[in-house]
Amino acid sequence: MVTLIAATLMLAGCSNQDSQSQQQAPVPQVGVYQVTSEPLALSSSLPGRTRAWRTAEVRPQVNGIIEERLFTEGSVVEQGAVLYQIDDATYQAALARANANLVNARSLASRYENLVGSRSISRQQYDDALAALRSAEAEYQASRINLDYTRVTAPITGKISRSRVSEGALVTNGQQQAMATITQLDPIYVDIVQPVTRLLDLQNAVARGLIETDINDDVEVSLVLENGEGYGHKGVLKFSEVVVDEGTGSVTLRAEFPNPDGKLLPGMFVRALVEEGTRPDAILVPQQAVTRDTRGVPNVWVVTAEDTVERRPIETARTVGNTWLVNSGLQDGEIVVTEGIQRLAPGVAVQAAPASNVDIRKELDAQAR
Repeated sequence: MVTLIAATLMLAGCSNQDSQSQQQAPVPQVGVYQVTSEPLALSSSLPGRTRAWRTAEVRPQVNGIIEERLFTEGSVVEQGAVLYQIDDATYQAALARANANLVNARSLASRYENLVGSRSISRQQYDDALAALRSAEAEYQASRINLDYTRVTAPITGKISRSRVSEGALVTNGQQQAMATITQLDPIYVDIVQPVTRLLDLQNAVARGLIETDINDDVEVSLVLENGEGYGHKGVLKFSEVVVDEGTGSVTLRAEFPNPDGKLLPGMFVRALVEEGTRPDAILVPQQAVTRDTRGVPNVWVVTAEDTVERRPIETARTVGNTWLVNSGLQDGEIVVTEGIQRLAPGVAVQAAPASNVDIRKELDAQAR
């Protein structure tokens, strides 16, 4: 009996010590941020690459030796400007021979025309003379065209590449290698590859009136270069020129921008910015305040009026700068925990202080996704 009483007293003492230790446990200190609702201008950043509006390869259409190159590499050439001169001696001779044949055929046809009326020659002879005239005219025309082709001209206006042939080089009609390449850069395209869901989001924004379009269903967009510099000219995003990749399910949106100064070059990485209107009561929450449960649902810890915390699911729309844009789950003025989250449990009392790890950067709105 004495032993039982001693054991009971010992257990009671341990229970009192545990109770006292629980009562003396320190209240967790957490860093908090008070959310506020305010107007927010939204935009979409669509990464893409520039593409030339038109590209033309310069190729010879006759055989010959290059006598002279008549352009400066890297310069802008006008459509029709002579780029190369091919030795034309043989083509001059061919044109002279064709011209002589044409004069002879024309004279013969003229004489036969007078004779056929008097029945001095048969109708067949006159028809043969007319056929010879037509053949001589075609030969003359072909010789003149070949002579013109010895002057290799620019098919389009644009910036020309380095020359791939030099004076003295032999070129042939139908050769595989281009003599030079001309790229037309004004205007210039920006090709944007996005998931098809992103296209649907943009189309929904257009349907709801958040994005304005013109009569051609084109949306005005601005451009940011790879170094962060804004491009000085506005462009249009053409929803009518969308191509869907059947293999990946992605879409290629095409934007068109003026490029009068040639600042944009093919292959540059850029970001096209589409303004999506203003949300009057937007709530932004720091990204470090948002965690996700096992189902992937975003949650935040909210400090109640009793200085306890509760875990609350929220619905996020997108990232804006270094924050999440919240659609539902939080109200203006509520306080969320951003520091010390790992020590929290539902209903735990906390000691809140302004967070030191929050630096809201709304200037990154242009990079919203």
